Amino acid sequence: MSIDLVRMEIDQETREAIREAFQDLEKPVTINVFIGPNCKYCDESIKIAKVLEEEAPVKNGEKLVKVRIFEKGKDDEEFRRQKVERIPTTTLLDGSIRYTGTPSGEEIRGLVETIIRISQEDSGLDPSTVEKIKSIKKPVHIEVVVTPQCPYCPYAALLANMFAFEAWRNGKKDFIADTVEAYENPDIADKYHVTSVPAIAINGILAFVGVPYEEDFIERIIDAVEGRKFKTEVIAESATKM
Repeated sequence: MSIDLVRMEIDQETREAIREAFQDLEKPVTINVFIGPNCKYCDESIKIAKVLEEEAPVKNGEKLVKVRIFEKGKDDEEFRRQKVERIPTTTLLDGSIRYTGTPSGEEIRGLVETIIRISQEDSGLDPSTVEKIKSIKKPVHIEVVVTPQCPYCPYAALLANMFAFEAWRNGKKDFIADTVEAYENPDIADKYHVTSVPAIAINGILAFVGVPYEEDFIERIIDAVEGRKFKTEVIAESATKM
C-alpha cells in the first residue's frame, strides 16, 4: 500500500477539533521535529507540528504548544542528545516520547491527547501502575508499530507515551516510548514480522498485537527488564491488518 493513500489532510474541521481539544492545555509543551536532506516526509511532519502550534491557545502571553526544528548536519548535537537516528522524528520530553516517522492520519489524535496530558501533568494511569514504573531500574524501549489509517493505534501509542511520561517525571531518562510509522520504517515492521497493527515490542521482543490492558502492559514490561521469557499476546478485537 502506498503511504500517500493513507495521509489525512488537516482540513478546517480537523483544525477546529484540535483547537477545541487544546482548550484543556494548562502548561507549555514543546514539540521537537528532526529533519534532514533528501527526506520525503519531513515537510509533512513540520506541517503537522506547525498546525498544533497554531491551534494552541496563548496563556500569559505564551503559546502553550511550541515547535523547535532540528536539521541533520546542522544540529547534530541535539540529534545525539535526544538519541534520534531517523528522519523525520518528532519528540516530546527531550526524546522520552518519540514518533519515528510522520504522526499523520489517526496518529494525530493520540499525539494531541499526549500533549494535553503532559500539559496537565496527569497521565491518567492507575497509581499502582505508576508505582511499578518507579520501581523499574533498567532501560526500557517500547516500540509501537502503527499505520496512519489504523483506528486502534493511537490508543496503544497513548498508553506507551503515558508510561514514558511517568518514567520521565520520576527522572528515568532511559525509558522511551517510540511510535514507529510502519510504511516509512518497513525494516522495523519486518523485524517483528508485523502483519497487523498496533504491534508493540518491548526491548526488542514483540509483546502485543492489539491494544493491551494497562495492567498487562506494565507486567510485560517488568518481565522484559527482568529477563523473563514471554509469548506474544494477540488481542484480535483491537488489531487492524496492514
